[in-house]
Amino acid sequence: MSTTHDLDRLIRDFTDGGLPGCGLMITQNGKTLYEGYSGYADLDAKTPITEKSVYRMASMSKIPLYVTMMMLYEQGKFLMTDPITNYFPEWANMKKVVHQANGYFRIEPVEKPITIRDVMSMKCGLPYCNSDAPTDNRTLRSMQEAMKPLWERGYYTNREQIEAISKSYLACEPGTEWIYGFSSELAAGIIEAVCDKPVNDVFREFLFDPLGMDDTRAIFFGDIEERMVKLYAKKADGTMVPGPTFFDKKHLPGKENEAGWARLFSTVPDFTKLMTMLACGGVYEGQRIMGRKTIDAMRANGLDKLFTDTYNAGYGYGYGVRTLMDKAAGNHNGSLGAFGWTGGFGTWCEADPEDQVAIVYMHNMMPNMEAYYHLRMRNVAYGLID
Repeated sequence: MSTTHDLDRLIRDFTDGGLPGCGLMITQNGKTLYEGYSGYADLDAKTPITEKSVYRMASMSKIPLYVTMMMLYEQGKFLMTDPITNYFPEWANMKKVVHQANGYFRIEPVEKPITIRDVMSMKCGLPYCNSDAPTDNRTLRSMQEAMKPLWERGYYTNREQIEAISKSYLACEPGTEWIYGFSSELAAGIIEAVCDKPVNDVFREFLFDPLGMDDTRAIFFGDIEERMVKLYAKKADGTMVPGPTFFDKKHLPGKENEAGWARLFSTVPDFTKLMTMLACGGVYEGQRIMGRKTIDAMRANGLDKLFTDTYNAGYGYGYGVRTLMDKAAGNHNGSLGAFGWTGGFGTWCEADPEDQVAIVYMHNMMPNMEAYYHLRMRNVAYGLID
């Protein structure tokens, strides 16, 4: 069985071995089992990582996004079978790429519209398209062509991005293949359409204020920018250099900095509040935030085949989250049904409803080396549980 000393040693080994800094928090039944920090938020200034250090969430922003979607679902605001054309009429006549055995392709109309279920389960048929890098992928090329005017302008709202991408070709028939990508932009757009207010205001109303997540937002305020850890890039020789700064542009206030839906930033204790609520059946500090059965629906696997890559092995995918389906395949010492997600700069989280355990780990580095750090941390963290 692991001890808190093992976790102290592990995160210290991480930073002694070159990771700039990291933080880890574990709760069970709403009570803190472990909280620890190691390393520096700024290597040059020797600013230590603390509970107040702020991290870029990147794709881990999907947890608040899809939790909010599920809260709207349990309020009867939509059905999973509803077509997204209810909110985005320009998506009514989508076409898909059909690959042929001879290497050619043809463009055909889709057989059925994209539904909210397709969006929630990453089966809308669109990958991410974040740059105009050369590609032979016909779907990506069509997305690049659609986004070119917005990229040239330099700023755009999420709704403008959704309208532009409607001119793209889907990579498959909606609902047939799991493709990580543009579903989250559509989900954010649906929230704004249903609630008639900016998605970040909805997050605050539904989650951040009720849970006391005072440091979790999308746009810098107060001293947040000063508390954000530096993003470092690890070179081949192991040395650290400052990472690109353009990732933080979305966090700056002002229309001129908009580029679709802005990802979130948070602290380890802040995000742990959200994951604790999910692990405890929708209740946080005696207050019910969402229904337990809604959480069960969110984490139900919808994949025909589980992930097989080393990092995600044993997991399926529900609505916006991976969910553990095969402990042996994943070499996982947690519980079946544990669910969560990862952020591209090194953040990781998981909620385990069976034991009411929440685990949140954060660092910000490129490449994030997630398979090295997260899997080791996960094993030791779950070893702490009776």
